[in-house]
Amino acid sequence: MRINSALTTAASSFAIGVAALSAPAFAQSTGSIEFEKEIIVTGTRSGTQEVAGVSAPDTAKAKAVLTQENIERQNPGQTILDTINQIPGVSFQNNDAYGSSGGTLNIRGFSADRVSLTFDGVPLNDSGNYAVYSNQQIDPELIEQVNVNLGTTDVDSPTASAAGGTVNLRTKRPDRDFGVMLSGSAGQYDFMRIFAKVETGDLTESGLRAWFAMSRATNDNPFNNYGKVNKQQYNARIYLPLAGDDFISLAGHYNQNRNNFFGSLPLRLDATRTVGSASINRYPANSDERKYLINYPCLLDTPQAGVADSPAPAVLGASCGTEFDRRYNPSNTGNIRLSSRFTLSDSLVLTVDPSYQYVKANGGGTVTGREALRDIDPGAGVTNVAGYLSGAPVFGRDVNGDGDILDTVTVLAPSQTQTHRIGVIAGLRWEMDEHNTFRVNYTFDRARHRQTGEVGLLQVNGEPFDVFPVNAGEKDVTGAVLQKRDRLSLAILHQFSAEYRGEFMDERLVVTAGLRAPFFKRDLTNNCFTSSAGGFVECFGTNTALNTTAATLNPYVVTTNATTGAISVTGWAPPQNRVLNYKKILPNVGFVFDITENLSLFGNFSQGISVPGTDNLYNAFYFPAGTARAKPTPETTDNFDAGLRYRSGMVQAQVSGFYNQFHDRLASAYDPEINQTVYRNLGNVKKYGIDGSLAIEPIENVSLYIFGSVMKSKIRDNIAVGENRDGTPIYALTAGKREAGAPKYTFGASLRGSLGPVDLGITAKRTGERYIYDTNEATFTGSFVPEGAKACTTAATPVCTTPVAPAAATQVYNTSAPAYWLVNLDARLKLGFLGLNDQTFLQLNVYNLFDQYYVGGFGGNLNQTQTFNQTTGVSSYGNPGFVQIGAPRTISGTVVFKF
Repeated sequence: MRINSALTTAASSFAIGVAALSAPAFAQSTGSIEFEKEIIVTGTRSGTQEVAGVSAPDTAKAKAVLTQENIERQNPGQTILDTINQIPGVSFQNNDAYGSSGGTLNIRGFSADRVSLTFDGVPLNDSGNYAVYSNQQIDPELIEQVNVNLGTTDVDSPTASAAGGTVNLRTKRPDRDFGVMLSGSAGQYDFMRIFAKVETGDLTESGLRAWFAMSRATNDNPFNNYGKVNKQQYNARIYLPLAGDDFISLAGHYNQNRNNFFGSLPLRLDATRTVGSASINRYPANSDERKYLINYPCLLDTPQAGVADSPAPAVLGASCGTEFDRRYNPSNTGNIRLSSRFTLSDSLVLTVDPSYQYVKANGGGTVTGREALRDIDPGAGVTNVAGYLSGAPVFGRDVNGDGDILDTVTVLAPSQTQTHRIGVIAGLRWEMDEHNTFRVNYTFDRARHRQTGEVGLLQVNGEPFDVFPVNAGEKDVTGAVLQKRDRLSLAILHQFSAEYRGEFMDERLVVTAGLRAPFFKRDLTNNCFTSSAGGFVECFGTNTALNTTAATLNPYVVTTNATTGAISVTGWAPPQNRVLNYKKILPNVGFVFDITENLSLFGNFSQGISVPGTDNLYNAFYFPAGTARAKPTPETTDNFDAGLRYRSGMVQAQVSGFYNQFHDRLASAYDPEINQTVYRNLGNVKKYGIDGSLAIEPIENVSLYIFGSVMKSKIRDNIAVGENRDGTPIYALTAGKREAGAPKYTFGASLRGSLGPVDLGITAKRTGERYIYDTNEATFTGSFVPEGAKACTTAATPVCTTPVAPAAATQVYNTSAPAYWLVNLDARLKLGFLGLNDQTFLQLNVYNLFDQYYVGGFGGNLNQTQTFNQTTGVSSYGNPGFVQIGAPRTISGTVVFKF
């Protein structure tokens, strides 16, 4: 896959607009909600300070919150990760305006796989690579609020990846009264969406109640002549109140996507290339070039007996069915969530939140398969076999039905993932007295992560017979299922935590102190041979006899350099199981001090950890167990936050500074053509900056919210990316450079006003430049001499000299993606004047109002891919990264009925 209620202020028209910036929030789990008792907001201005729907509670963490009133003003069906783009420090690039096609999240310079995303306490990050899938989030109408911890996490959070903060979604409780909500939307690019929700109201005298909801959304992609989005979702929640504040709640969620990839193009502007998504194409230079064509409709080759048929001869279209945009990204995801609170005594409260999740999804495209057997003997002998070899399936049988095995054929070969995940968060809170509260927690998370790569066939028009080849994978001549990967991972977390909250100096000083002790276990089984440090694998499926043959012909040999102690490996690492354990004690301390009635000072220190993902760990299988390279180091962070808040009846303002020391930061270099990622350790990285916002409501019906963030990062060292034949390293020049992918700054404003039945709002945000590579270098084509490179002879003891510099390389893109503005408009007409209730309305949304052309989302790679020649000492630049096109102007309308 490429780059795969609080604050319900009735009196304020702006309450729907900007409930961001450290607003009072419920945290992610029931236990955290219970512990942060002081931040419950009644929904009125009495007893709390609010301005324009913004409230800044006395919390030690840098936290930001959006409520349903804000969320519902966005595009219908919009992903919640686009909505939080108005929070300082958050940067999100949406792949389309409707939120169903994915996007790229960055918080304070941390990429999405380093940010924990939870849903009523359930971890939503992929259990293998910790990715966040923005298009699979719950319907926004059902989210009561979303709160963002910038740079830290709650002590009971069940996460393996929160080095850079958390995003917590909380679904609404069922209403006490019966009600129905119906919503219909239509918009550009053939967008259609329906949403329906039924509230049962109280079913019993005890208050048992529920809601049930469903939605369906479809649209074309905005850039090419083929891609579609087809999404449906079902949700329900049952709530049973018990005595006092106690309750039991059961909720369920199911989401199904059948989407195509689109809009990911090579970031280069060579004048000789045309715009398109293939590696031979280029990125659009302006908004007029955003629309591109792919080879659709088309036909595959007609098989001919006795002829060595190619998969797609030029006469029929050389790319039929193989284009990136023809690839599906299907997913079936679901979860069941139980939340509960039980009062054991006047001072003792128990909370228990168990959950179960299921994922079936894949990403990836087509490959060229081979009917004839393949020789795996690296010597003079011949041993012809079937299997998944050198990145392609070898069938050893007639696949296209023409009676011979002379052909190469195009087949579907995505990376399939199926996950079963269970978890529980249990907490016990003890209120010693009204000023001192303690809690202890236990968190368990176990994900069974099955990663395979079955092969499927294509129809004559290039469409797959089944977007899930795992359902009935193609077999080779021996009857073994062909797979490009075959591994089973168990990701297990046992976590113990404790936290204290105390009030001092007549409650002017609030202190929190906590410890989080996670114990991570990774039980990893790879059923394929690992043939390179980049994670290449050779798979024979269930044909275990061939495993013995392959191991004999490609022996795994480990050599230690007597002088340097360096380890070198040749051959194929055999199928094996490895168990890795990680643990760390993570403190979390903070304070809030009220300087005056309106002005408070806050600060927080926390440590975070992100355990290496499965791709990185399986790549390490190439190295002998027990060596340093066989156990990648987890990323850790030291996070500092400090700031001031001013709160009054007219103005709320907050400014905070942050400093993050990032240890053992992993950098990835990804080649989309071979679908492989190589990881390297960047060592220490410093991140620091300032977040700030101002909310002001000069009159009741007009409100203004201003926000901004300045971010800086600095990589400490140059990174070794290869070596000369004499063993000396060559480097990527990263020392002193800024990390890629994260904007240098963001700032924006939101203005909203009401006049009678009409509400009008506009939000504008400017996102600063983002470096493409961690080296902060431009993108080139041609050759160059890397730092530390040597030209070496091929002798057993090589002679190395200074290499001859080649002709200058040609620059094809700048060092960074330019800064851009994104302006969104929303307008609402309440239909009460027609005799309907005030909850029935028409809504207009315009995403990217001024049709700004901009570079969309991309991850920050270490450097441009390159191939190093150890004889000449010269490197050749490879393909640049593939980058999304920013979503264009998109207009949609919605009608909502509530009764």
